[in-house]
Amino acid sequence: MPKVLIVEDEEPLSLLLRYNLEAEGYSVEACARGDEAEIRLRESQPDLLLLDWMLPGLSGIELCRRLRARAETERLPVIMLTARGEEAERIRGLATGADDYVVKPFSIPELMARVRAILRRARPEVVSTMLRSGDIELDRETHRVRRNGKEIHLGPTEFRLLEFLMTSPGRVFSREQLLDGVWGHDVYVDERTVDVHVGRLRKAINRGKVKDPIRTVRGAGYAFNDQFAVAG
Repeated sequence: MPKVLIVEDEEPLSLLLRYNLEAEGYSVEACARGDEAEIRLRESQPDLLLLDWMLPGLSGIELCRRLRARAETERLPVIMLTARGEEAERIRGLATGADDYVVKPFSIPELMARVRAILRRARPEVVSTMLRSGDIELDRETHRVRRNGKEIHLGPTEFRLLEFLMTSPGRVFSREQLLDGVWGHDVYVDERTVDVHVGRLRKAINRGKVKDPIRTVRGAGYAFNDQFAVAG
C-alpha cells in the first residue's frame, strides 16, 4: 500500500484525512508537530507527505525547505495544506519545493484526486495495478501472481509480503519494517513470524529451476532482487 504521512495540528482535519485515505487503500501515519515529522522522516520515508503550512515546533514551509535540501528526501512528493490562499503565498509554497498546494477549506474528493495524480507521476510503482519484475507478475486488482506465465497460489499474507517487497526492488527491509508494512502498526506479531512467511513465499514462487528473487541480508533483513534471472 502507498504510505502517506499527514502532518496537521488540527485534529478533526487530521482524522478526516486519515479516514478518507485509508478508505482509498493507503497506509497512513499522522503527527501534529513539524519537528516530530522531521524526526519521523529521517527514520522512514513515506510515498507522499500531506503537510500543513502552520505547525508547532517547526513550520511546514521550513520543513519542506529542509526536506528538499537532503538527498534522501529531495524527491519526496509534498502537498501543502494551508489557509493562505493569496497568490503570493501559493507561489512561495511552490517555490519552497511543494509539488501541489491546497487551500483550506478544500474538497476531499479533489484532494484524493490530487494525491493519486502526484503518486502516479512520482511513484508509479506504488499505484500501478500490475507489478512486474523478471518473470514474476503480480496483479493487485485480481490478487493473482504468475511466474513464467504459470499461476502461483499464495495466501493473503504471502501476497501482501511479495507486493510490499516488489514495490521497492533492491531495498533491504528489516523484520520490523516488514511487520509494519505488511501486518500494520496496530498488530502485534513476533519478528520470527516474518521468517516463517518469507519461507512460505519462497516455497511457493521458487518451484522448478528458477532463481530465488528474495535475498536474505544477514543481520539486516530481506530484499527483492530485481536483477534475478531464470536458471537454465
